Amino acid sequence: MKILIETERLYLREILPTDAESMFEMDSDAEVYKFLGRKPIRNIEQSKKMIESIQEQYKKNGIGRWAIIEKESGNFIGWTGFKFEKENQNGHSNFYNLKFRLLRKYWGKGYITEATKAAIEYAFTEVKIPEIYSMTLLSNLKSQRVLDKLGLQLVEKFNYQGDDITWYKLSRNE
Repeated sequence: MKILIETERLYLREILPTDAESMFEMDSDAEVYKFLGRKPIRNIEQSKKMIESIQEQYKKNGIGRWAIIEKESGNFIGWTGFKFEKENQNGHSNFYNLKFRLLRKYWGKGYITEATKAAIEYAFTEVKIPEIYSMTLLSNLKSQRVLDKLGLQLVEKFNYQGDDITWYKLSRNE
């Protein structure tokens, strides 16, 4: 396993085809998808396609979403990282969108904050990304708390495809 980032309790590495089963477990859970504005996936083929898309991001942009591996168990527990967004969202295009997701059985342990803090540091220091953005549904208070803990600032609220969304930003020099 090629580790990109190590924290006290976690490893972050590229997402691999061997993660498809765990991704499917996570992304087929209605509770995990509750605040994503879409329905959970229905088959493992969808997970495999998502992994292919994430691996393309690595090649095209030198950064992407990374698997979060719990050190103690060696288990894939979710992912965190960045998706380079080309399409216009909230008046922005060509930006790095911070995203994260965990298997439900790992919620409430501080893993996503720990992993995402390390991912942000890596993005700013190693990849030299000047700024990152993140969006959540207005009703997703848990993700908003994580973003607040990570130092992102709420810039505004807007409507996207019929959903009320929060828009957060963090610059490298902040």
